[in-house]
Amino acid sequence: MSLLSKQMKGLIWATAEDLARNRGQVLSLYRQIRRSINSPNLPLNLAARLAKKAEVKAIFMLASEERSLHNIQDLVDAADYSLSLLRNGEIPKYIQ
Repeated sequence: MSLLSKQMKGLIWATAEDLARNRGQVLSLYRQIRRSINSPNLPLNLAARLAKKAEVKAIFMLASEERSLHNIQDLVDAADYSLSLLRNGEIPKYIQ
């Protein structure tokens, strides 16, 4: 593999260092989203809250396999946006 292709690969695909750097932010978003689902501002009963938490867990588990830096950033941005909706008492569409 040439040096150029190694450099390009580093720009596109996440390295172990990139993943470690994002780990704290991703775990924080995960915890905040799960806590926000318990908000009394959301029109959800207990069963719906448990189901939404399971969906969030499944989404984060699937996203944990992502290795593209661009896709990882898009997922983090989507999680930030979803968290802002939850804090405003709205349920994001992808977990409705």
